[in-house]
Amino acid sequence: MSSFQRSTMFCLFLMITIFITFGSVLARAAYAPTAGPTVYRPSPWTLAHATFYGDESASSTMGGACGYGNLMTNGYGTNTAALSSTMFNNGYACGQCYQIRCVQSPWCSKGIATVTATNLCPPNWSQDSNNGGWCNPPRTHFDMAKPAFMQIAQWKAGIVPVMYRRVPCVRKGGLRFSFQGNGYWLLVYVMNVGGAGDIQSMWVKGTKTAWISMSHNWGASYQAFATLGGQALSFRLTSYTTKQTITAYNVAPANWNIGLTYQANVNFH
Repeated sequence: MSSFQRSTMFCLFLMITIFITFGSVLARAAYAPTAGPTVYRPSPWTLAHATFYGDESASSTMGGACGYGNLMTNGYGTNTAALSSTMFNNGYACGQCYQIRCVQSPWCSKGIATVTATNLCPPNWSQDSNNGGWCNPPRTHFDMAKPAFMQIAQWKAGIVPVMYRRVPCVRKGGLRFSFQGNGYWLLVYVMNVGGAGDIQSMWVKGTKTAWISMSHNWGASYQAFATLGGQALSFRLTSYTTKQTITAYNVAPANWNIGLTYQANVNFH
């Protein structure tokens, strides 16, 4: 066999090998499962303590450091809790969901309460951390709305040891954006957050602007110092826990107003 024939056969063999290898890669890619959305999973159970505040109506829990306003009309109900500052994390824990069950106390019931973090339980340095200063750092503590506390223990207990874990927040519908501010300053409270329930960063875009980074104000609120009146507004948000980013387009129409709440058609998982 001539050297020309050997070279030709080698080239042909090489081409067939490349074709087969490339084809198998394409086939695997075609049949590989597509990556789904980031899904928040429950955390392990951890020991903490819980108290309650307010009465059975939970009226004193309305508002709160997260800025959710009327918890009833905004979908949070009475299954809420204020977190000690160690857990509150300067407001980045707002909207997170927890399952709580009472342990190691004769006052315990068998129930498990699922609550949303809506408020801060501030330190009380005038009292010992083990005798009244329940929310003093570095304590991990839940000050629950009374109706939620009564799901896990008798209210006469006052304080009980609990086991808790982070769980996914199950929300109906899309993210909600409540507008405050003025013509030069937009303050947005983000509510009804699914998945991990929390927000790390946020951007706003008008129909006449690029994406504008919003700074964290406090609780569940973010702000932009910009003139955005007369423009339809879109928002982009990143979860604090999962780092998932989603975009809610055209949430508010061009004639949006301060004091109103607008709902998107997207949410975290």
